[in-house]
Amino acid sequence: MQIDVLTLFPNMFETVMSESMMWKARDRKLLNFYAHDIRDYANNKWRKVDDTPYGGGGGMILKPDVVVRSIEAVKGDDNETPVILMSPQGRVFNHDIAVELSGHERLILVCGHYEGFDERIRQLAITDEISIGDYVLTGGELAAMVVVDAVVRQIPGVLGAEGAQHRDSHADGLLEGPHYTRPPEFRGLGIPDVLTSGHHGKVDEWRRREAIKRTWQNRPDLLETVDLTDAEKDYIAQLAQDKSHNDDD
Repeated sequence: MQIDVLTLFPNMFETVMSESMMWKARDRKLLNFYAHDIRDYANNKWRKVDDTPYGGGGGMILKPDVVVRSIEAVKGDDNETPVILMSPQGRVFNHDIAVELSGHERLILVCGHYEGFDERIRQLAITDEISIGDYVLTGGELAAMVVVDAVVRQIPGVLGAEGAQHRDSHADGLLEGPHYTRPPEFRGLGIPDVLTSGHHGKVDEWRRREAIKRTWQNRPDLLETVDLTDAEKDYIAQLAQDKSHNDDD
């Protein structure tokens, strides 16, 4: 996969893309990543990329000629690649969107700054808009990093043989259950016996039930879209009954 990011601050990506799984993805030739400086496409000696808004108001607006020129230069003749604006007005990013985007051979992410974009940038050069949550950041760079990380870890081979397909939170609609490692006892706390039983079927069953329990506790809304067996529905009913009894006590 190739990911191109257009930004006013390309240096922000250097450390993130040179560490951990992002570095491994690039080292394994599974990811080509490029951060392009939008200022390089300004046609004035001051490399000016913004101007005051028509109609007045605070803040500065990114100029359409500079930004559209930068997108067209990076995109070239490629009309298939999504050009995604990082924007609080976009569709809210989630696991399903990460999987969707990982299916593309190339992505172009556009990071804003200042007060916002001239609307003609959207009309002429943008195919999608993504938000990482209902809040506003100083710029789109941090949001782009989140999207890149979530998308790249879906690429086969980035995380090794097992990949990110089954145990990640949200991969099957559920939050992840608890994990344990050595030592077997720490400050009086042990680990569930099933994890050392060697019985893989029982381990999988335990992990599924714990994932359901954690989802019910922290994000019960997610359970509305999860395909549950009758036994699992009974388990949730029992969790609710136990909680009710504890609250009464």
